[in-house]
Amino acid sequence: EVQLVESGGGSVQPGGSLRLTCAASGFTFSDYAMSWMRQAPGKAREWISSISKDGDATNYSAAVKGRFTIARDNANNTLYLQMNNLKPDDTAVYYCTHPTQGRGPGTQVTVSS
Repeated sequence: EVQLVESGGGSVQPGGSLRLTCAASGFTFSDYAMSWMRQAPGKAREWISSISKDGDATNYSAAVKGRFTIARDNANNTLYLQMNNLKPDDTAVYYCTHPTQGRGPGTQVTVSS
């Protein structure tokens, strides 16, 4: 059974940073590209970043490019999202996603002064 568990969310002021972590289990992590998505209150879920199986290729949405960095540790089945220069518009629940098996329960990120 695929399990994805996000952690690292919290409340920060604008300009602050957070590092999200996703612990993956139940599948061969290194066989799959992985992604982060987010959903703000009242808005549709939004893709924000993906990383290739080996971590050599990354992609970002325009909204986060230059501020967020996706990374992975295949030895420890872990996906990361480093978020810098956070803005109030980044407030959302952040989800780690598998390409075919869905997402974790999410972690809340709140950016507010």
